[in-house]
Amino acid sequence: MGGGEAETVSGPVTGEAVALELRPARLLSRGAAVLIDLVVTCLVFLLVMVGVLVTTASLDEAAVAAVSVAVFLLVPVGGPIAVETLSHGRSLGKWACGLRVVREDGGPIRFRHALVRGAMAVVEILLTVGVVACVASLVSERGRRVGDVFAGTLVVRERIPVARAPELVAPEPWLAQQVNGLDLSSVPDSLWLAVRQYLGRARQLDAQVAAGMAGRLAEELAVRTGVPVPTGVPAGSYLAAMAYERRERERRKAGALPRGVAEGEVPGGGAGAVPEARGVGEEISPAEGGGGGEGRSGGQAGTGFVPPV
Repeated sequence: MGGGEAETVSGPVTGEAVALELRPARLLSRGAAVLIDLVVTCLVFLLVMVGVLVTTASLDEAAVAAVSVAVFLLVPVGGPIAVETLSHGRSLGKWACGLRVVREDGGPIRFRHALVRGAMAVVEILLTVGVVACVASLVSERGRRVGDVFAGTLVVRERIPVARAPELVAPEPWLAQQVNGLDLSSVPDSLWLAVRQYLGRARQLDAQVAAGMAGRLAEELAVRTGVPVPTGVPAGSYLAAMAYERRERERRKAGALPRGVAEGEVPGGGAGAVPEARGVGEEISPAEGGGGGEGRSGGQAGTGFVPPV
């Protein structure tokens, strides 16, 4: 990543929790993680089955069969789903191999993502001994198996060198009000990821290149939301404000709204900085990069945003 020194962090850090640059995991490391998870799951399943057989010895065959099916659904199928949901995509095997499951936009997965991956894993991994998953991962450019495609997820490496995420400064009230009521539901995850990557790398780009890139991203965001970019607002500041607004909505949805801030309240002035980005899996903002993007110049007057230095 262009000219500056990189620091090794525990994981990618952008948006609701992910890396400025997603590094897809390779088949070998994914296979090792799956193998570890399968060994642990099988051991737990065997122990539970032994306990079930002992406690249901007095029942008839039909009841024992029904209980056995229930245990299979709860342990080999439901267990991984619960673990991935609670750990935000980091099972025991993935933890050991330095991997994590994230959304395509880099955010932490939720129950529905884990549910789809777990359901497809029954066919991809359990019933076909991993053949389908291996073929799909080899064919996919980013090593995704069928479950990842349907769930909209990606397995990434956590222990990689990435640049430190810049600091995010809240927009001034008038700019925050401009983006507060926008409908962001039509903005695809791929566009949010592009915005996050831009905000994280703007300081490394040539001023003219950064301005052009910010303009294109701002125009695409405006098309998706149906509202043009506010007059006089630099494209980089607009992108940072949009990313900040989406982060705040994600935090409110997750119940992580700061104490003393009412639901729907617009964050005030540009004086307060958001806490530093944390590890993958926590709900934090993509644009920890403040406004910048209009080159390497100083802060944009009247916007409350300070471009990365």
